[in-house]
Amino acid sequence: MSTAAAKPKVNRTPPKSPGKSGTPRAKARAAELFGTLQARYPDAHCALIHEGPFQLLIATILSAQCTDKLVNQVTPGLFKAFPDAKALAAAHLAKIEEKVNRVNFWRNKAKNIQAAAQLLVDEFGGAVPQEMEQLIRLPGVARKTANVVLGNAFNKNMGVVVDTHVGRLAQRFGLTKETTPEKIEKDLMKLFPREQWTLLSHLLIEHGRQVCKARHGLCKDDAICGQFCKDGRRK
Repeated sequence: MSTAAAKPKVNRTPPKSPGKSGTPRAKARAAELFGTLQARYPDAHCALIHEGPFQLLIATILSAQCTDKLVNQVTPGLFKAFPDAKALAAAHLAKIEEKVNRVNFWRNKAKNIQAAAQLLVDEFGGAVPQEMEQLIRLPGVARKTANVVLGNAFNKNMGVVVDTHVGRLAQRFGLTKETTPEKIEKDLMKLFPREQWTLLSHLLIEHGRQVCKARHGLCKDDAICGQFCKDGRRK
């Protein structure tokens, strides 16, 4: 007799329409999804390895169109050489480039992280600001990066980080019909309470990496996708 664990039962019954974004029915479904993802991934967290707001800021700038895994390989040497904004601002650009030349668009990113460090020193005493309006003034920082820093370094939920995983799952899970990160973010902010915004991104990213992948996903055999994801309900 086989002793292998039985596969989790996958719900193949199409759920009721989530309704228009922000409605009580849609919010109830979103709450169920959040709880289910949190139970599956209780340790979901920011994948960028960092110590403090400055390191997270720089790592996030470097992570644009690049994997977190590669950034985590690059940043230890970068932060050892330039441990704070003052050191990075005063460095020779060529030395910074040597430390980051494995990431995509490294020349532009090297310029951006140094320029950001210089602005931190000149206007913020070397500290990372805690306001969205101030953060997006930094070179290489747009709303997505600012949301990462505010949510993970300062526990301020100012928005939802919408990367490729979050955008893909938000559409597959019926949380939005939008296609641009800005509009997807607005729909997610309507559906989920503010205190969940930062963790929501981590949960969706974790499920996107492990199961609900862009290609060759495991949706058809996954209980969460069977309940919420359109790809999980395909026969």
